[in-house]
Amino acid sequence: MGLLYFCTTLVAAWLTYNLYRPNYKSERGMVPSFLAGWVIGEAIPHVIVAQAIATTLFAMIGAIHGFWGSLGILITIVSWVAMMGHYTTSFRAKYVVEEALKSALGNDYQKNVAPELQDRLNKSIDIEKIAKPWLLDRDDVKRIKNIKYDAQDGMNLKLDVYHHHSLPQDCPILFQIHGGAWTYQQGSKNEQARPLMNHLAANGWVCVSVDYRLSPAGTFPEHIIDCKKAFAWVKENIQQYGGNSDFIIATGGSAGGHLSSLFALTANDPKFQPGFEEVDTTVQGCIPFYGVYDFSNTYGLQANAGLGKLLHRSVMKESLDGHREHYLEASPLHRIHEDAPPFFVVHGDSDTLTPKEEARKFVEELGKISNQAVAYAEIAGAQHAFDVFPSIRSEYCKLGIEHFVNYLYSEHLAAHRGESTAVVVKLASAES
Repeated sequence: MGLLYFCTTLVAAWLTYNLYRPNYKSERGMVPSFLAGWVIGEAIPHVIVAQAIATTLFAMIGAIHGFWGSLGILITIVSWVAMMGHYTTSFRAKYVVEEALKSALGNDYQKNVAPELQDRLNKSIDIEKIAKPWLLDRDDVKRIKNIKYDAQDGMNLKLDVYHHHSLPQDCPILFQIHGGAWTYQQGSKNEQARPLMNHLAANGWVCVSVDYRLSPAGTFPEHIIDCKKAFAWVKENIQQYGGNSDFIIATGGSAGGHLSSLFALTANDPKFQPGFEEVDTTVQGCIPFYGVYDFSNTYGLQANAGLGKLLHRSVMKESLDGHREHYLEASPLHRIHEDAPPFFVVHGDSDTLTPKEEARKFVEELGKISNQAVAYAEIAGAQHAFDVFPSIRSEYCKLGIEHFVNYLYSEHLAAHRGESTAVVVKLASAES
């Protein structure tokens, strides 16, 4: 039994090592490295408590004795110390996010948030949610599930709407596109970005989370076409849920980060709006999380060939060499223009699935070309999908995003001051 306990401590030691040395380069190793680093890295206190309970149980059955037991205890203690060292990097997110906002919007950006909206901004993270990360929803937010917005290939395409239970009117809108490698059963609207959407909906926003056709059945550009079709539904119908379709921010993570960025950069592109070209698909801002920005890998920033194989086999269903122009059309990095909306790009520096170097390049090119603000927060110690459940990192990012979108909304209100005074009053009274 002592040897069994020792073997379990080796597994725990590898999990700790993976936090510091995630596997970027191996196609086979990057996914296990992501899964382990994602869960462990964002819930270290919970993991240590679970390991402490397991260690106690091993001790109670007499498994911790002799050389192997003593060595196992030593490995466990070292692992816990190393995990807590990694956990302390979570708190850097507060300063990284704030510096990103100041760099993009100005040091005094908070003063430019409408006073009525400033009163609603949260200044501190929610410790209770971090302690209970499985509690993703809020009692003061209503979620209307599975609203049909279109039907394609015999499948009903659906979306969810989140709003405050008091149903305030003329609220700004967050348009969420889920990730999951553009692939069936890898992701859906049901589990992603729920902490962010619940938080914003509780504070005067209407949030919409959309599904779309997925590969291998779906072939690009069907993914982005469906997202734009959902957007058309929002423009026409969201008022009945309290939304103001004049102000919409696009967001999404991973494949959703790619699609939301592409969405924001291809407003009114008829190739992506067949049959509904007349709909204005302009958004007022974009917040991509850990996205893919270059299908063509023009700058050689992909750490391995995994993405290229997936795109060729399942998503694009054509080779890069033979159809490079299609890959470029699908790449946000190659669709940047001076009229791009404001962007706040978020990426983890330990992401094994989407390279931070590509996010940096995307931000660099946006900064050169776009006339609007471009913010970039590279979160220390964060893996892919770090924001799916509440953690120190995700909470600080959530607050930063709340400040960013309310800054943009304040600019919108100022530009339409004559017709927006009532909007601000209604938002301010959403919880009354």
